[in-house]
Amino acid sequence: MANTKSAIKRIRKITRQTAVNKARKSRFKNALKKMNLLIEDKKKDEALKFLPKLNSELMKISKTGLIKRQNASRNVSRITKKISTI
Repeated sequence: MANTKSAIKRIRKITRQTAVNKARKSRFKNALKKMNLLIEDKKKDEALKFLPKLNSELMKISKTGLIKRQNASRNVSRITKKISTI
């Protein structure tokens, strides 16, 4: 257990930040799942409408450092390619 005042404060800070990161990662995963469901159901118009929201969500997550920027770009690229094949 932490035995200095600063270490105790850091533990509190890390706990709060972990909760924030979990919420962000959950939003990111849910957005990807929703898009994949739209693609599987071959709903191209709905997928195209959701694509800017997904892109925005991924870029926000990458900006915070939860995932890398290249990872977000790769996901968007693959999703866009899947939509165009519908």
